Amino acid sequence: MSTLPTDESPRAPEDTESQAPALTRRSLLARTGATLATGALLMHGREAQAQSAVPGAKAPRADSAAATGGAVARQTHLPPGRAGRDYRPIVVPNGTKLPWKDVGGVKVFHLVAQEVEHEFAPGLKATCWGYNGQVHGPTIEVVEGDRVRFYVTNRLPAHTTVHWHGILLPNGMDGVGGLNQKAIAPGETYRYEFTVRQTGTGMYHSHHDEMTQMALGMVGMFVIHPRKPVGPRVDRDFAIMLHEWRIDPGTNRPDPNEMTDFNILTMNAKAFPGTEPLVVRQGERVRIRFGNLSAMDHHPIHLHGYQFRITETDGGRIPDSAQWPETTVLVPTGSTRTIEFVADEPGDWAMHCHMTHHVMNQMGHDLPNLIGVKPGGLDAKVRPLLPGYMTMGQTGMGDMGGMHHMPVPSNSIAMVGGKGPYDEITMGGMFTLLKVRARLDGEGDPGWYTLPPGTQAQLAQEDELRRDGIDVEAPPSAEPGGTRRG
Repeated sequence: MSTLPTDESPRAPEDTESQAPALTRRSLLARTGATLATGALLMHGREAQAQSAVPGAKAPRADSAAATGGAVARQTHLPPGRAGRDYRPIVVPNGTKLPWKDVGGVKVFHLVAQEVEHEFAPGLKATCWGYNGQVHGPTIEVVEGDRVRFYVTNRLPAHTTVHWHGILLPNGMDGVGGLNQKAIAPGETYRYEFTVRQTGTGMYHSHHDEMTQMALGMVGMFVIHPRKPVGPRVDRDFAIMLHEWRIDPGTNRPDPNEMTDFNILTMNAKAFPGTEPLVVRQGERVRIRFGNLSAMDHHPIHLHGYQFRITETDGGRIPDSAQWPETTVLVPTGSTRTIEFVADEPGDWAMHCHMTHHVMNQMGHDLPNLIGVKPGGLDAKVRPLLPGYMTMGQTGMGDMGGMHHMPVPSNSIAMVGGKGPYDEITMGGMFTLLKVRARLDGEGDPGWYTLPPGTQAQLAQEDELRRDGIDVEAPPSAEPGGTRRG
């Protein structure tokens, strides 16, 4: 995380860019890392030194009210950061970004809270609440040092507010209804304004009747680029919001009262097979920012085929000495995590939550356990009463992928299943693909990956089995895992 200048100089004039580098250099001197959001990591050596430098850990943060003696944090700001000049724009699969305009050196945004008809996947739509006609709300993208002004118009049938989750700002801009402000009544427009004093990935969401309004979709991502990038520059920068919903088959609104059994798990408000792939060129450096505003669940997001470094938390960038390699990143509810890696191996790589019930859709919930059941002639006896009846689930849930070819309740989707190049992909929910290609023709979906000869798992042939001494009728027994002592 970094802060703005600690000197008393006035803000840089909007038309004078020559002053910005000096201000930025001073702000970069204050940049440190962020605390790791885990109590399980034992800190020592270089890692302990890195953590001791976290702003606010040992002394007041630069520019804070305590450091300056002011009533609030110093609000000195820089000219608006520009895409292409100051940062590489993010990509929001299945999502949008919030536009802004420059008014006297301030970035001005307009958010409209409103009811939204949203499609989670083909065959499943619901009436949700969101922003600017979107669920989730458009991603906000700004630059460290920007002065931002948000107008929030309420077109909902209820009061609302906006909380800027993880963002450093004056207390009166924090957006907690009743505590920091009066709630925004239907038809009213409120103004929020502050200077962005940090870098990293935050979020925004309603902070009035949170249980209802967040469950209905009123959340979004808030990305803050540094004025001067830290670490290797990335070629692709993706933002993905994780969320969970309860939408009973046949209904058309999420249930905000659900506490345990969520049956739609989404990435950027889409459930597989409705999720767009993340498309990158081989050799590019990739950053993926995850935010989690699910009501109850953490999400361990696993990326196939790659190791990556966890480079940021919602507190900002982790010092290099404290980063560690992973293949799965746990994103706690209410938090963000950022990973980076080089896309060095081509293919279609799965990326999904590793809580197995989070890669299912509606029809996988509240089912009886039929594993091992032998229905015999039951189907034939039942079909005169229920035409088309078929017992399913006695050998597992893999066959459920074909349910999208069968009649299902109105406004519902099969438990799992999306078309793959060889078979049904028996996943749903919080599942998507990273598509890495040596060459790209445009930025769209490049289609399925063509595997080079000799690099794909295949049906074993008899001569191969004989050559390698494999007898499928007499498989070897397992060897003991250790020697018992005593």
